[in-house]
Amino acid sequence: MGIFSGTKVEPIIEQLLKIPTSKRGQVKEITLDMANAMKTISTKCFPKAIQVTDRFHVQKLATQALQDLRIKYRWEALDQENQQIKLSRAADKEFKPVTFSNGDSSKQLLARSRYLLYKSPDKWTPNQKERAQILFNEYPELKKAYGLVQGLRNIFNQAIAIKVAYTKLAHWYKDVEESGFKSFQTVANSIALNYGSISKVGSKLKNNFLCVLNSIDE
Repeated sequence: MGIFSGTKVEPIIEQLLKIPTSKRGQVKEITLDMANAMKTISTKCFPKAIQVTDRFHVQKLATQALQDLRIKYRWEALDQENQQIKLSRAADKEFKPVTFSNGDSSKQLLARSRYLLYKSPDKWTPNQKERAQILFNEYPELKKAYGLVQGLRNIFNQAIAIKVAYTKLAHWYKDVEESGFKSFQTVANSIALNYGSISKVGSKLKNNFLCVLNSIDE
């Protein structure tokens, strides 16, 4: 096993080509991210191997889109609270933020919801369940985006036939288009461009040389 620093193609290829051709020919499957550099390296050094895009990189894109939306609302809540504080001071009054039933202000609700959005609902704590209900009532767009993330995750998690997965993914594309979220459309486009390698099922091979390639920034 080897770990390479950086993402420059040539130095990594140079090092991998030092491995005997016979051994590189034993590689049956390569798990990699969606970086073109990693695909180039895989094709050049392990031409017989099937390239499988790591599902976690795909899901990470969707989760980042969701968190970006939460952060957008949080900045808006911060701006709104700052304005309210200024008005209170101008009127020589004490500022008291409006809070929800769990004690959170809007700013706190959006900040403290970060971790629950990474989880599926069955893994929420009682406090997170209460916070999620308030969050989704106040910000229905976050509920919609969270549903898209969970929908994509379920496609990967369910033990279903490839054709069924294709159908479910097509429905997910439609949901993304109807949502109007530009960031999720970007996620859908990224999936489409890597469709072939994402859809391949990683085989659990025994006694084979399995290679994992991910980009590591310096």
